[in-house]
Amino acid sequence: MGIATTEGTPAPLDKVGRRRLELAESALKTLGELGYARTSLREIASNSEFSHGVVHYYFRDKVELISYCVRHYKTICSRRYDEVVESAVTPEELAAGFLERMTRTLVEETPMHRHWYDLRTQSLFEGALRDDVRAIDELLEAMTWRIVSRYAALAGTTALLDAPTVYALLDGLFEQALVAAADDPQAAADQLGERVAAVLPQLLA
Repeated sequence: MGIATTEGTPAPLDKVGRRRLELAESALKTLGELGYARTSLREIASNSEFSHGVVHYYFRDKVELISYCVRHYKTICSRRYDEVVESAVTPEELAAGFLERMTRTLVEETPMHRHWYDLRTQSLFEGALRDDVRAIDELLEAMTWRIVSRYAALAGTTALLDAPTVYALLDGLFEQALVAAADDPQAAADQLGERVAAVLPQLLA
């Protein structure tokens, strides 16, 4: 599923860490537009302020750079709803905050979400990506479970389904909306909001 907030204060980065982060952030747009298969280190460099040599100095190959990009983004993304979860005092308030942020990220951060689903598919064929993809999936599963379990607690009940099933359901709805957003982003976001709003109450015991 589909960065708004970070978890606490990030640890200070050394010079190498800062440069790797700068390179990764500059690569995200290219990756989101071209996809994994069509993107090379040279292509990333040509669409950024950095030379191919600089990119290659900090990342040995495309797999390392792309994995770094997605780990960085999704680690932050996995905490995007924490403020809503912690501040909501009613199930309705939590649902409204969740839906607002989810539909907003679909529209505003479409390229990165496209890259994530592309990368997850590529991991079926590229073994070097699997550990990172698995770790990111675990982060996102934990994110959706925090939302739904808190929603259930505010409603005075428990979740009907387990964490992996909840994640698969919400992630599937988000991915469908992402595909639809290629034609009409706002319509896709509106439909996503309607579908998730209808599904949330059904997740309660």
